Amino acid sequence: MGQHTQLITDIFGILGWKVTAAYFETAGGERVEKVPGYQVTAATRLVLRVVRRWAPRCARCGAVCRGGAHERLPQRRWLDLPWAGRPVVLEADPIRVKCKRCRTHGVELLAWADPYQRETRRLQQHLALGAASAPVSHVAAQYGVGWSTVRSAEAAALARWDATRSPVPLRQVGVDEKWLGRRHGLEHHFVTIVSNLETGEPLWIGPGRGQDTLAAWLATLTPAEKAGIQLFAMDMHAPYKAAVRADPVLRDVPVVHDPFHVMKRVLETVTEVRREVFFRGGDAWRGIGRGSRWLVLRSWKHSSENQRQRLLELLVYNRALARAYQLAEEIRAVLHAPDRESLALGLQRVLRRTQSRRNGPLRKLHDSLINHREQLLNLGEHRPPTGRIEALNNNWETLVRRGRGYRDYPYLLLKLRFMVVNPIHSDDGTRRFLALGLQPPIPRAA
Repeated sequence: MGQHTQLITDIFGILGWKVTAAYFETAGGERVEKVPGYQVTAATRLVLRVVRRWAPRCARCGAVCRGGAHERLPQRRWLDLPWAGRPVVLEADPIRVKCKRCRTHGVELLAWADPYQRETRRLQQHLALGAASAPVSHVAAQYGVGWSTVRSAEAAALARWDATRSPVPLRQVGVDEKWLGRRHGLEHHFVTIVSNLETGEPLWIGPGRGQDTLAAWLATLTPAEKAGIQLFAMDMHAPYKAAVRADPVLRDVPVVHDPFHVMKRVLETVTEVRREVFFRGGDAWRGIGRGSRWLVLRSWKHSSENQRQRLLELLVYNRALARAYQLAEEIRAVLHAPDRESLALGLQRVLRRTQSRRNGPLRKLHDSLINHREQLLNLGEHRPPTGRIEALNNNWETLVRRGRGYRDYPYLLLKLRFMVVNPIHSDDGTRRFLALGLQPPIPRAA
């Protein structure tokens, strides 16, 4: 082994193997002879010919096999990390070993690649790291591989990461639907995401947002897992509640409504009242109410002095709009009641004010609050961290905008879980992120 091959072997960094030759070749496989004084074009790739220095090992059990080769296999190649902007290919002649320990004749253990793979482990690690924050197509173009190679490398890395995590008991369940977007040809436009409220991480993704969708996830739980569930937190979507109540084990588990979705329905009522007052009252009223939508939806607490003055001027024009805005502020305060009794008293006051049958939007809100009264009272009793349900939205929108995994829900679930559980906000989070694609240790013989 010459001095230049010794240097390349040190750069290669794989114990038990050495580089015996290094040369350039074109994409078509033609060898390129370097001419002194001329630069080799960037389109050529570097080929490293490696041979074994140590005794071969069994890929199944890791035992050292000194009994010779059972079969010598044809020459194989593996794509490695690019160096100096140039593709690098490893070339070797693997063998089938005679393993006396597990009595198999499998292909020997390779220090740089897993069985049945044509990319090195370190390349797959970089593919997984790149796909964690960039579209798969971009990573594939950067490293000159197919998008399916990037997807498989990332999926395997995420599966290994998920397998090393300790299971967290499921006591509080969050259920919410997410929109898939417009760029797909699926029959369903929503998916249902089930999450663990104590950790905020997603547990399951299923197509659709009906009762059958949530019932499909409940069917995967064991009786012991169902017995450990203390409550469900969800929006005011009736099929989700129906699925929980239809389960014989979970029919008595408290269901809590997310305050975010409750306020969303309340503010929809305020918007409808504003629309009836100003935009259905003629041109003069339309001119007064134009541009005031976000003003009446903003809470009084978070409004500036100028906004409050403008809001007071607007509410003077109509008593129904003023009543709707006051009700929204009162319901916002009621939802933050410290206990069930306080929330019940506050909700009773609200219902007395919304029971007027002359105002259509307020009457519809009154009926909705009556139908979901028990779930709202459970909110004051249990106070689960429902904000973690909506916290998934930012990560979800990031994934959907990049068009990743519309049909591969297990893959999409792992990506979403990794984004939630492993944010890079600390040194430990950074180390865990960089270790995403690392392979488990090479097995050693006993």
